[in-house]
Amino acid sequence: MPDDLPTETPPAPASDLHEEVTLPPPPAPEAEDNGAAPSDEAPAAAEAPPEEPAAEAEEQPPDEPPLAPPAAEEEQPAPEPSKKRWYVVKVQSGREESIKEAIERRVKIEGLEEYFGQIIIPVERVTEMRGGKRVVKTRKLYPGYLMCEVEYNDRILYLFRETSGVGDFVGGSVTRSPPPMPDREVEAMLGRQLTESVAKDRPIKPKFDRGDRVRVKDGTFAQMEGEVKEILEAKNLVRVELTIFGRPVPVELEYWQVEPI
Repeated sequence: MPDDLPTETPPAPASDLHEEVTLPPPPAPEAEDNGAAPSDEAPAAAEAPPEEPAAEAEEQPPDEPPLAPPAAEEEQPAPEPSKKRWYVVKVQSGREESIKEAIERRVKIEGLEEYFGQIIIPVERVTEMRGGKRVVKTRKLYPGYLMCEVEYNDRILYLFRETSGVGDFVGGSVTRSPPPMPDREVEAMLGRQLTESVAKDRPIKPKFDRGDRVRVKDGTFAQMEGEVKEILEAKNLVRVELTIFGRPVPVELEYWQVEPI
């Protein structure tokens, strides 16, 4: 065989043809730099489902703001000053009591209690001598007038004017409201106002003084004479020293029972 003929390459054995070739894995895509976990940890993260919150946590009510501590004592607002004032009302003389009752009755019927206070008929109790006897009687200080505590407004004015026997508020006119009574007059009126339940005899100034000689006009010691030792103004009594069986004896008598000598 000549040397210049091409030499054929012998075919590869069958075992070599079927030999598996292991290729390198393709490069993983580069993860974006967004703070995510590396790619090799991603499958593990995907396989583990997110933990669900405990059931108890779902049932808990939303957080509430803490309650403020109770105040020690809440200050009560001061009551509004009363608008009621005292006024003088002219009425028919001799009917003061019946007119007073009529006004009070109408106030209740018309529901005006919030504007109404009270009505007073000023009186005084005086002691008089009648037939040689001491008599206590009640006398009106201002016949034909009532002292009324009200909040003056159109409804009260209409009620008074529509009551039989009532004239008008003293000092008022069609275009001018009546002036209320001065405080000093109200205090004086209420101070001397006497009702039957708490009435006391009005002190009477006697016609004699301590040290004067007097004669007893009435009673057990009538016609006896003595000296005034003390005057008991609160009781309308006088203490007289009489001579009984030759001995000085102090005796308390009423003013009207003695007379100066």
